[in-house]
Amino acid sequence: MDQIKIGKFIAELRKCNNWTQQQLGDKIGVTNKTISRWENGNYMPDIEMLQILSQVFNVSINELLAGQKLTDKGFKKSADENILAISKQSAFSFEEKKRFWINKWRREHIGLLALIVLLDIAYLIICNVVRPALVPMMGIIIMVEYAWQNNKMMIYVENRLYRKQAKE
Repeated sequence: MDQIKIGKFIAELRKCNNWTQQQLGDKIGVTNKTISRWENGNYMPDIEMLQILSQVFNVSINELLAGQKLTDKGFKKSADENILAISKQSAFSFEEKKRFWINKWRREHIGLLALIVLLDIAYLIICNVVRPALVPMMGIIIMVEYAWQNNKMMIYVENRLYRKQAKE
């Protein structure tokens, strides 16, 4: 996507309607400075603004992102290019979002995890003193606890990742 081309297209559409930057800004709820920044290619309208601009100018969002009016032939090609460009420019990648939710879950459950570790250590000490034969069982119990906690965490993460994407 070419921000400068998009900005020039917005300016062209605005001028075709004989609107000033102030008038367009008033219509869509932004300042004339924001319109100026878009038209100069310094900033890109967010997706909500693209939707409003497409309605105000009676063009498609795809045409806004292409920075020109499109024929039927160029429309599909441009749509594919625009989707790829937007996905590359999104604020966070899927992996970054996943890492964020994993870290959030761990922060929220640090007390529980610390308690489990302390109980495991206490159990290990008691088993070692009272019944050393039970120590190998402790390894199995720790692995089961880890798998259970990891499973809970991944369910939490997946619910956050896919629930939000499904709503959009």
